[in-house]
Amino acid sequence: MARKLGRTTDARMALLRNLASDLIIHERIETTEAKAKELKSIVDKMITLGKRGDLHARRQAAAFLYNKETDDENNVVQKLFDDVAARYEERQGGYTRVLKLGERQGDGAKMAIIELV
Repeated sequence: MARKLGRTTDARMALLRNLASDLIIHERIETTEAKAKELKSIVDKMITLGKRGDLHARRQAAAFLYNKETDDENNVVQKLFDDVAARYEERQGGYTRVLKLGERQGDGAKMAIIELV
């Protein structure tokens, strides 16, 4: 069963779409441990779509990810299909890594870094 993260379905999906888009752009983000663990499976599925590379996979990824601009004037889907998926062509899964950091100072939430391997 998926984590609810204390949000309604719409808010949770918006959060995960935003985190997935940011992770593809920046390739490393710091968030809570629960969000990172939930994000891991989503980003792995997006990279698998990128490795497929056909038009249907591109449209499926574009339907989920937010259309954010990357540093080099491309959007997230272009970076996913052109750069990120090409990097993992030989790898059979396990594209992300979650590193635990400890507790956050303010509220004691368990923090983690999620990054592309």
